[in-house]
Amino acid sequence: MEYREEHDSMGMVRVPAERYWGAQTQRCLNNFKIGSETMPPEMIHAFGVLKKAAARANHALKPGVMTGEKLHAIEQAADEVIDGTLKEHFPLPVWQTGSGTQSNMNVNEVIAVRATQLYYAANAENHSGENAVTPSVGENAGVLSVCENAGVRPDERVKLHPNDDVNMSQSSNDTFPAALHIAAVLALENHLLPAVGELVNTFRELEERFQGIVKSGRTHLQDAVPVAFSQEISGWRSSLECDMEFIRNTIPPLRQLAIGGTAVGTGLNAPEGFDTLVAAEISALTGISFETAQNKFHALSSRDELVFAHGALKALAADMMKIANDIRWLASGPRCGLGEIHIPENEPGSSIMPGKVNPTQCEQVTMVAVQVMGNDAAIGFAASQGNFELNVFAPLIAYNFLQSARLLGDSIRSFREHCVTGLVPDERKMRENLHNSLMLATALNPYIGYERAAKTVQCAHKEGISLREACVKLGYLTPERFDEIFHPEEMAYPHTQS
Repeated sequence: MEYREEHDSMGMVRVPAERYWGAQTQRCLNNFKIGSETMPPEMIHAFGVLKKAAARANHALKPGVMTGEKLHAIEQAADEVIDGTLKEHFPLPVWQTGSGTQSNMNVNEVIAVRATQLYYAANAENHSGENAVTPSVGENAGVLSVCENAGVRPDERVKLHPNDDVNMSQSSNDTFPAALHIAAVLALENHLLPAVGELVNTFRELEERFQGIVKSGRTHLQDAVPVAFSQEISGWRSSLECDMEFIRNTIPPLRQLAIGGTAVGTGLNAPEGFDTLVAAEISALTGISFETAQNKFHALSSRDELVFAHGALKALAADMMKIANDIRWLASGPRCGLGEIHIPENEPGSSIMPGKVNPTQCEQVTMVAVQVMGNDAAIGFAASQGNFELNVFAPLIAYNFLQSARLLGDSIRSFREHCVTGLVPDERKMRENLHNSLMLATALNPYIGYERAAKTVQCAHKEGISLREACVKLGYLTPERFDEIFHPEEMAYPHTQS
């Protein structure tokens, strides 16, 4: 591998020649060889948006420092960060400094080098006339090839500096939480909520399709009074609709951005109005409304908005756990379980038992739900550890929050596509279980009283006979009267006028 030398305030560092990052990124790679978890791509995308917006704001407020040429080059480089073209240049682990400084500098360095390439490519005629060049990205391209081909002297090559230009008017302490809020809002708005909405719509379609099918209800994993299958599905749907509303209610606080607070919340080195202008530019770039946080001291030191939002994700995970469990219980069998519904058979379920098929989509949902609940605990503990003007658990919070949003969205889409859309009731089994349930005796309470109804159940269960036979045998009702008042299918609709 070929290397080049890069420098920062601590001295020279060798960096792989084909990579766009600089000395501070390389120091992080050298010093934090911990785990396999890298900074989430959603954070890199959000940083690209933030750096582009910040450059625009700096150009508006400091046009003599952030020149039009520099702005154009930074915008182009940031666009390549946003669209993922430069994804191989962001290798840093989550386990780094707690403010995310190394990741902020990783973005600054990559954009600075790439923007320098683009700057010289755009102005190549000013340096070599006949040697106009096209900037290249990729393995062995050489990060300074454009500058070299353009005939630029080494002392002239660095036209954009990672700190002075790309990080102008910013600090890692305000950029990282701002990028995290941007990433969180985009993940919820563009990935998770649409996935939940699709599953809600599928459940609504199933409700309509399966109207009129009555089955045994269950409480405490024991037989209970009848319920319509469509009513049971409506419970699943309504739970998810509540979760969507909870999540939506957490988004407005996340739209408040720390940018402009710089190092400790005072806004030192940022021009007046920078915070408001950056938020407006981010809103324009994303199509989602963002605004500056009113209190930057809170915005830098507290992560309560993310704790609040992740609580809604935990609520969604809890409901998804319940729904997945309901479905796999109802589909249990095929002969020794409840067997009241059939779900798609997607793959073989055993390496030793021929013909076995498992509720694998339900299982992935329950595993994701457990992971999200664990993430919630980690985020809560991390958010409690702010000291004075900063919380230094930001990368961990970012990793866990974005993982939860990503996993839930992916899991719910997979569950809907490979399980729920193919769900069908076994009406014969539902009818058989319904009419075999001893809890139908609840309908007798108004006519013979609770204690006599209980004795009817006990007699039927002990002697293995029907409720009708037990009730008549005990002398509580005649056969004709029993048949007149006993209609199991109607018990699911007690308030419907006949």
